[in-house]
Amino acid sequence: MDIHEYQAKELLSRYHIQIPRGGLAYSPEQAAYRASEIGGERWVVKAQIHSGARGKAGGVKLCRSDHEIVAAADGMLGQRLVTHQTGQQGKLVSRLYVEEAMDIEREIYLGFVLDRKSERIMIVASSSGGMEIEEIAEAEPDSIIRATVDPGVGMQDFQAREIAFGLGIDNALIGRATKAILGCYNAFVDYDASMLEINPLVVTRQGDLVALDAKMSFDENALFRRPHISEMRDKSQEDPRETFASDRGLSYVGLEGNIGCIINGAGLAMATMDMIKIAGGEPANFLDIGGGASPERVAKSFRAVLRDKNVETILVNIFAGINRCDWVAEGVVKALREVGVPVPLVVRLSGTNMEEGRRILAECGENIIIAETLAEAAEKAVGAWRAHTANKAD
Repeated sequence: MDIHEYQAKELLSRYHIQIPRGGLAYSPEQAAYRASEIGGERWVVKAQIHSGARGKAGGVKLCRSDHEIVAAADGMLGQRLVTHQTGQQGKLVSRLYVEEAMDIEREIYLGFVLDRKSERIMIVASSSGGMEIEEIAEAEPDSIIRATVDPGVGMQDFQAREIAFGLGIDNALIGRATKAILGCYNAFVDYDASMLEINPLVVTRQGDLVALDAKMSFDENALFRRPHISEMRDKSQEDPRETFASDRGLSYVGLEGNIGCIINGAGLAMATMDMIKIAGGEPANFLDIGGGASPERVAKSFRAVLRDKNVETILVNIFAGINRCDWVAEGVVKALREVGVPVPLVVRLSGTNMEEGRRILAECGENIIIAETLAEAAEKAVGAWRAHTANKAD
């Protein structure tokens, strides 16, 4: 789960990381009022969306007067901001963050991620901030600092100091930088984060070390023990298809194709999507119904897939181990009769109670295309999609 910049800053400030003074605004007038509360002569108006590269897309504006603040806020609120991370659909801007402008002397990149290979938290830092880490790695690979933390002892002071010295931070700020790095690590662990990024962490001309921007993502499987983090979720920033599915306990990722997929097991789902592409089609989603899918859960999966108006064929591919093919078949029939499936449906069942499952499908009286192998299922799904598309054109 992602959160907004202002929320990440609020969390980091609890760990003694300095942030600019700022306030949230939902209207141009409120944005101007926030600036008057902050004081000063320059302010930054920032669109709050779950995406980076906002500045390049016009989502960050430096303002020097109330008139400029109102104009900037009016131009952002209610608009869909398109960045290279959002795709063409963009993200809706429904709130702004107004903060004091900083006199920046230099910018630093600081990030914390879970490294799956080493099974440890990895710190990635660079003396060149303000860019995406991929750009930094390509343009200045020697500036990248990487360090991992032993989970048995946690991050130590000497590690944070080594990173601070490696970033070329002035000796007078080494203590603050060490404290900030340790604070980020503690926030990462305490909140079950999966990613924490400060870009840029700036050194100001006044000699302060300030988090000018911040991002945090969290492990959704740990949110049950972090209810205050869960409450920060902004569903307006999520794919509505994925939100609908996750609220019903389904593992779903929306894609751009036309063939909806209902599958059990992440590995089989990936293989199925590959086979669809080999057969000449494009998958519309990744959906794993899990290991113990009841008929009701299968019906919920159909509802989730059919919320995507681009879906023109559905492929159900089940290899039952913990699952049972007869349960899945009952769910398919339940969906056909209760939900209504207005597109061609291809079903492949294999494994536990396969014969009973296939019998239920064959005797239900519904129009279902049966396949025995994965390759056959993919071919039939692509063929059904093409035929359906041709019929619509006629």
